[in-house]
Amino acid sequence: MQCRLTWNVAGEPGLEVEVAQISLRGDRMENQDRVGIITTTDSSLLLVLDGMGGHADGSLAAMTALQSISDAFAQQATPLLDPLGFIHLALGRAHQAVMQLGAGRPSEARPRATVALCLVQQGIAYWAHIGDSRVYHVRNGQVLERTRDHSHMEVLLSQGRITENEIAGHPMRNFVECCLGGEPKIPEMSLSTARRLQSGDMLLLCTDGVWAKFKDAEIADFMREQVSLQSALNSLAERAVTAATPYSDNATAAVLRCD
Repeated sequence: MQCRLTWNVAGEPGLEVEVAQISLRGDRMENQDRVGIITTTDSSLLLVLDGMGGHADGSLAAMTALQSISDAFAQQATPLLDPLGFIHLALGRAHQAVMQLGAGRPSEARPRATVALCLVQQGIAYWAHIGDSRVYHVRNGQVLERTRDHSHMEVLLSQGRITENEIAGHPMRNFVECCLGGEPKIPEMSLSTARRLQSGDMLLLCTDGVWAKFKDAEIADFMREQVSLQSALNSLAERAVTAATPYSDNATAAVLRCD
């Protein structure tokens, strides 16, 4: 899926935005990831969700959260007056919706999902994530910023106890410290502040099935020698699956580029 639209920001020339998305099953029996892009005349919302395969109904958890957030956005007038407030409330409601799926089940059998979300309006981006689905802000072929996973690996990295190169083979690589669903308490969520976008900027959201085998520099370089945003995204996801074969995960991503 790929589309273009032009936003007219007061006092500024029209901002042309291109978006694309992809979701591959990889070597798994089921694709438990979900992806969504919603555009209006002046805003765009990107979502990627990873149903946690170690728990029952991971795909249902991801779909339920996607629908909850999408419905909440559809009910808003855009551009949003309080984008970060909307994101916080929408994620909280999505958590409650996923929790309801597991009502009456023991903790280990409750559906769960991770999520990364990005809202762009009036040339400004706001993003958030829960778990280890990521947002990358790419500028001039480099990762300007990326989210930090809610995972045991990020804790060890921040403490200097492991290096980036040791993550792939670590036995706790897939241990996520918070997610949608599971426990009743609202999970930790990391929200950005407003980020003004420039022409050429890209925002890439992806599940761990995409980023796990790549360094940040490789993620930032995914547009090199590609003729379109969709073909570049397709290539990135396909390379992620190939790099992890025969144990590749679902590989899902959404991207927005400003021109």
